[in-house]
Amino acid sequence: MRYDDEPVFKRSKWGTNRYYYNPNNPIGLALIVIALVFTATMMTLMANRAGPFKTEPATPSWSPPPHTYSWPPPSSTPTPWPTPPAAPASGP
Repeated sequence: MRYDDEPVFKRSKWGTNRYYYNPNNPIGLALIVIALVFTATMMTLMANRAGPFKTEPATPSWSPPPHTYSWPPPSSTPTPWPTPPAAPASGP
């Protein structure tokens, strides 16, 4: 094959020690396409706030239970206080 001598990664010629995908190699070209598709998909999901970027639904704030009782209670007769127990009889 004519691509056998082409490496997947090539060293950058800008004076840095970075590498880039080689589009002359089929694997390098496939990696370029996959990276572009992945980036475009993630950017679309971020813009639409979908997928892993979906916000959680707002939780409703706390509200007290409905007022269903009235005051004074329906029984208008007061309940008597309990009488203390009688002291034991002490005697000779």
